[in-house]
Amino acid sequence: MSHLSTIASPQLWAITIAVLLALLAADFAITHRPHDVKMREAVGWSLFYLALPAAFGVILWQVYGRQPAMEFYTGWVVEKSLSVDNLFVFMLLLAAFAIPPELAQRVLLYGIIGALVLRAIFIAAGAAVLQTGAWAFLLFGAALLATAVKVMRDAARDEDYQVDINTMRSVRLLRRLMPVTSSYDGGRLTVRVDGRRALTPLALVVVAVFVTDLVFAVDSVPAVYGVTEDPYLVFATNMFALLGLRALYFVLRNVLGKLRHLDYGLAVILAFIGVKLVLHWAHKLWPSSVPDIPTELSLAVIAVTLATVTVTSLVANRREARSLV
Repeated sequence: MSHLSTIASPQLWAITIAVLLALLAADFAITHRPHDVKMREAVGWSLFYLALPAAFGVILWQVYGRQPAMEFYTGWVVEKSLSVDNLFVFMLLLAAFAIPPELAQRVLLYGIIGALVLRAIFIAAGAAVLQTGAWAFLLFGAALLATAVKVMRDAARDEDYQVDINTMRSVRLLRRLMPVTSSYDGGRLTVRVDGRRALTPLALVVVAVFVTDLVFAVDSVPAVYGVTEDPYLVFATNMFALLGLRALYFVLRNVLGKLRHLDYGLAVILAFIGVKLVLHWAHKLWPSSVPDIPTELSLAVIAVTLATVTVTSLVANRREARSLV
């Protein structure tokens, strides 16, 4: 694992954050005019947000060397694969709240901003924990292994995941604190009704998405720390993975439900990274006895796992379609 944090200057952090804010401002400009996103537009923006991390990795390779670039690419693939599962939950939330199609991208943008803020907090906390000693790797590894077991069990039940907004504590709390209108009012989060400020359903779904982001941040940040110890690289992988979610949602919204084996793949990836973290902890204590899994092997395992579950999902879908004929 590299230690790019020793050479990631304040200027580099400032430039990265400035680029992030500029891209978010561009997204706000796009979503300011509510409209239903067509496939051509979504594909164009998705390709743009795929090109950005690809170019960033090349720059890292040229400036800092091969190892940081490989760690970035591996961490980005991990985050991107986890974000697809995040998108599936977003899709269910948008359906549960009956979000108008033209407002979907604004909700997703709010969710991405919330996710970025939460990831930044968790990344800083993770860096602080790692500085206390090698035991933190054991802690992160155990957490990921526990999560992998839970994801695998949920996937094995083969039950359709449902979202009941009336049972969500965040939604119930908001309804107690403020009145909620029965209909949407464009992109507004609040409106004035009879002289009193009230929330729109859009505000409820934004809070629900934000709470969902919190859950995903707990898993994703330790997963990336299993690839690199450098907080800057961890932040960069999260930033580039999350920025493209808005456009990727509209590309995959008709495909997400067909990736029936995705959760199995994510469970395998989380378990692999959990084992990698535990081995890394042991390697720091007994460097001559315990091997450290190289980044290249991690990238290969993750790529093969994602490719495998995609193929098996497609095969299962075809078999199901033939049985219905």
